[in-house]
Amino acid sequence: MRLVEVLPLLTGIGLVAALFTISIRNEGFGRSAWVVPAALSALFLGWSVTAAVVEGPLGFWAEHTRNLWGNQIWFDLLLAVVVGWFLIVPRARAMKMNVLPWMALVVATGSIGFLAMASRLLYLENSPNS
Repeated sequence: MRLVEVLPLLTGIGLVAALFTISIRNEGFGRSAWVVPAALSALFLGWSVTAAVVEGPLGFWAEHTRNLWGNQIWFDLLLAVVVGWFLIVPRARAMKMNVLPWMALVVATGSIGFLAMASRLLYLENSPNS
């Protein structure tokens, strides 16, 4: 199997493992919880830069406009962002984060910006000054 066929399977398994772990934990994730979304944001940024260099910066658009499944994936991503935004903004405002620059980053980069925002939020929520 090629890398582009294996990685979706591995990340799907990782998703299920992460959701299960988060679901069964009884306590919080501690002060260093912000490191996980920060690392994921950095890794995904690296992958995305590679994709943009190899496939072109707007290569994602052709995939989302190719057929009904491409449309469905695009709609799914947009709906996930709206749900996540709805849930994160009140917490971000409570930590005095300016949400408009974060919104611009999320719109421009998707999960890369969202993970960075989540990392910053977790850092602020768990810092001694909060």
